[in-house]
Amino acid sequence: MRKLLYLLSVLTVVLWNCSPHSDSDFPSALVHFKPYKGNPVFSGTGRNTWDKQIRERGFILFDEGIYKMWYTGYNEDSIKTRYLGYATSPDGLKWSRYPGNPIYTKHWTEDVQVIKYNNRYYMFAEGLHDIAFLMESEDGILWTKTGDLDIRQTNGEPISPGAYGTPSVWIEDGIWYLFYERHDEAIWLATSTNLKTWTNVQDEPVIKRGPESYDKHAVAVDQIIKYQDKFYAYYHATAFDPWRDWTTCVAVSGDLIHWKKYEKNPIISGNRSSGIIVQHDTVFRLYTMHPQIEVFFSSE
Repeated sequence: MRKLLYLLSVLTVVLWNCSPHSDSDFPSALVHFKPYKGNPVFSGTGRNTWDKQIRERGFILFDEGIYKMWYTGYNEDSIKTRYLGYATSPDGLKWSRYPGNPIYTKHWTEDVQVIKYNNRYYMFAEGLHDIAFLMESEDGILWTKTGDLDIRQTNGEPISPGAYGTPSVWIEDGIWYLFYERHDEAIWLATSTNLKTWTNVQDEPVIKRGPESYDKHAVAVDQIIKYQDKFYAYYHATAFDPWRDWTTCVAVSGDLIHWKKYEKNPIISGNRSSGIIVQHDTVFRLYTMHPQIEVFFSSE
């Protein structure tokens, strides 16, 4: 019986990965975007400030009637540590830096994702040496680090030493789903119910590089969204080694474990990556966050 169940599971995965794409798998509103003529909408200052340049994934929420953005700034001329900045906008196009920036300087902070859950802000970020950690805040400005993410294999043992970064989280039925990469080589999935210990769903990646050339050399999830009972992973990728010319891509899943990549990936090219979706009313916007912030409007 166990062998039969295993074979049925394998067959389900094969059918999911090999079945042809349909319009319902990748609605136009989620994959077809037009660039805003006023791009970029935000960038490093270009001057001798802590955020002379910005990098990696920042994150934007439409919250309390305004657009809120958390971003990573740095200045190689003065200090190499990556600090956390904050900016707001009434329309998501014209941004104002918070006068108290940088808002967090105690630890190297980049590749951030912010979730507002039960009126509390949670930030999943990448620290020095690409180690993922969690911070919490009451207002989105004053942050407290609660610790590095404790990720375990399916047998309960810690994952092998080394980098684990670009944390991307989804909450479903009280379970927190964490997508993370290791050296951008592939994407793994772990879950938690207490935000203290995370356990791999499986010890093999849920999204791998390739086989097409556009994501042959690196992949990392930036954001998970849910639309019409399916999950969509927006991820950045590159076809080059050494890494360069990053792109924004998308994949679909029915269960957060088995994924199909969009056959027309990448959806945004030209070294625009770390893409995230922001929905206001019925309109989808795709913001690419690296190496400057540009916005793309759904063509729907």
